[in-house]
Amino acid sequence: MADPPPADDGEPRSREPGHSGRSGDAGAGGDAGDAKSDHDRRISIVEALLLALVAVLAAYSGFSSARWGTESRLLLARGSTARTEAGAARIEAMDTRNFDASTFEAWFTAYTAGNTKAMELAARRFRPEFRAAFDAWLATDPESNPDSPPGPTYMPNYAQPKLAEADRLTADADRLYREGAEAGGNADGYVRTTVYLATVLFLVGMAGWLGWVELPAGLHLLQHPLMLGASGLMLAVEFFADKIPGVDTLWDMVHTLVRIPAGAALALKPDVSSAPVLR
Repeated sequence: MADPPPADDGEPRSREPGHSGRSGDAGAGGDAGDAKSDHDRRISIVEALLLALVAVLAAYSGFSSARWGTESRLLLARGSTARTEAGAARIEAMDTRNFDASTFEAWFTAYTAGNTKAMELAARRFRPEFRAAFDAWLATDPESNPDSPPGPTYMPNYAQPKLAEADRLTADADRLYREGAEAGGNADGYVRTTVYLATVLFLVGMAGWLGWVELPAGLHLLQHPLMLGASGLMLAVEFFADKIPGVDTLWDMVHTLVRIPAGAALALKPDVSSAPVLR
């Protein structure tokens, strides 16, 4: 016969281990921990992406500022050279016109005096370009034609190659100056962008160092005194460098070499979620 069922003494029976309700609480706690870990990982990724974006923008702004600054200086130098050459060509054109006027004056003096030999001697001093204009002027019968031009230099075919060259060089100088000024404006725009980025990094780091805000682990590097000193110095120099001749060129050269590796080191700092706090 089967054993009789145990008697019910009215006392509540405890649940067997492994079947208690606490197992559900433990599972919920593990899920919460995993969720928090995923959240921290996502935050770390966002921090790294933001730092990478700032680094790329700072490096690109520095490179573009240096490139446009160099382009501006080259264009302005070329424009200054073209303007100097235009001035020299214009002076030469004036000297040539004065020479033509002097030879014509000698011829006209001999003509009014009726000295044929002196007229021939003066005519032999004519330049070929002036001789063509002189012959065209004589063809207008200036002695009896009141509408005749005052002299050969007023004729349409009186050519002054140096004067045309001076006008061309002046136009080139004006164009190069405009392009240089535009390139300088582009360089200033990129400098302002770099100043904005440096200001953000400096202020964020200063706020963390003063305890105004609690920076995430991935941004603790910004509040280190050495980092604050470096970013503050770079911000100050970036702001004043373009106002001192020569310093802006040297500063652009330094930044071209420093910005990219420094930004990469900041953006690609490994394991940002477990980085130690730098005090």
